[in-house]
Amino acid sequence: MAEVATSARKRHDGISDDSDRRLRAVALVGIDGSGKTTQAHRLADTLVAAGVPADYWQNAGGRRWFGRIARRLGRRDAQRLLGRNGMLVAESVLRWLAIARALVRSTLRRRVAVMDRYAVCQYASIRAHRGDRWEPLARLLYRIFPAPDVTFLLAVDPAEAYRRIERRGTDHESMEYLVAADAAYHSLPEFPTFVVIDANATPDEVSRAIQERLRHWSREAVVATASTVGQA
Repeated sequence: MAEVATSARKRHDGISDDSDRRLRAVALVGIDGSGKTTQAHRLADTLVAAGVPADYWQNAGGRRWFGRIARRLGRRDAQRLLGRNGMLVAESVLRWLAIARALVRSTLRRRVAVMDRYAVCQYASIRAHRGDRWEPLARLLYRIFPAPDVTFLLAVDPAEAYRRIERRGTDHESMEYLVAADAAYHSLPEFPTFVVIDANATPDEVSRAIQERLRHWSREAVVATASTVGQA
């Protein structure tokens, strides 16, 4: 029983019982403004610098792109343009295509796929937008994809995420949505498997925390602190 508990704890911490296992995919997930894009870019760059072939992949669902179109047409956001159900369907399909491309190309090239968002982001989006009836269909659609070797949840206070989004000035999210999205990630059945990182810290501190957890996973994933800067 103690061995089972230890094994479960290691999986939750992103630690493998086999330190020689080859790293294939790492996902960074979390609400908008949590720093996913910054940290995924940093991790991919740092793995490459350490001699581990890796690629960054942005698995967006198109909500920001549709939002820009909506504003040009005088609508407030993507949901006002396509409707809640239409946006969730479009987002689910576009994210599925992005993840499929990333996995196929990374597998063929034998490179680590560093995923900026993954399937669980779609499930969280569906829950946050109260489109619960779509979640079973989305899970059926996405079940073809293997779980990443490690999934980092960048946990950030919604108020801090809101400040970051407003500061970058390229899009907008309401506090109500950010709070709902945060709750959605924590309510997912996959949540116990996530490695939770405090993303309220500075980008450098978050990078070090990610790399410290990841280095336990495989000898090839022992990496140095990334030198790139930015905020997502």
